[in-house]
Amino acid sequence: MEEILCVTDLRRVYGRGEAATRALDGVSLSLEAGEFVGVMGPSGSGKTTLLNCVSTIDRPTSGSIVIDGKELTRLRGKELTRFRRERLGFIFQDCNLLDTLTVLENIALALSIVRAPADQIEGRAREMAEMLGIGDCLDKYPYQISGGQQQRCAAARAMVTHPALVLADEPTGALDSKSAKLLLDRLGALNRELGATILMVTHDAFTASCCRRVVFLRDGQIFLELRRDGEDRRAFFQRIIRVVTEMGGEMADVL
Repeated sequence: MEEILCVTDLRRVYGRGEAATRALDGVSLSLEAGEFVGVMGPSGSGKTTLLNCVSTIDRPTSGSIVIDGKELTRLRGKELTRFRRERLGFIFQDCNLLDTLTVLENIALALSIVRAPADQIEGRAREMAEMLGIGDCLDKYPYQISGGQQQRCAAARAMVTHPALVLADEPTGALDSKSAKLLLDRLGALNRELGATILMVTHDAFTASCCRRVVFLRDGQIFLELRRDGEDRRAFFQRIIRVVTEMGGEMADVL
């Protein structure tokens, strides 16, 4: 299977001397094409820093990040911007939709930015919207639809360009349980049907249980990794809960 993401001995240190904080302390992680991987950990574990480094929002102190064959730490300026735009998709807790554009226009914008053929844009945007269950919202503006529909619009925008890697940061954090389940079901379907490769940070065990693999971080290092290996979601959820309980502290509190 093709390797899409390879993180090797990643370190991110903030500050100097005695005041230095090791947000990441030698993290190594890889994702193959079509994987759906969750990252969990208490506050300060390094999960957000890891996502920020992989997404090129932050630069590591040392280590290597290779996505789709490109070493990100060597990219600069326009080359880095182009790679981020064309090969990465982003789903944030805040949808970051443009209120002056309709749902269809928000999704289509991603295709326009990567200069997709003009005669394909609307069709591809509509197709992705249907896959995410928002085909009946296309002529509405973000403020006219629910939070769950907004987040599915954001997911459609992230995936419509078929990026090498989709990065999701607490995508269900602002949603009620029904909307969260619907979003996760749609993401799971896209992962299976389109082979979308997804790396998702979450604090929620139920959200993590939709992944095929969950990596737990603690104090900037990988604490443990769980693989679903064909078991049903309920059983995987229970295993995740046991790890969360073992880790203790803030993770147990958020659940």
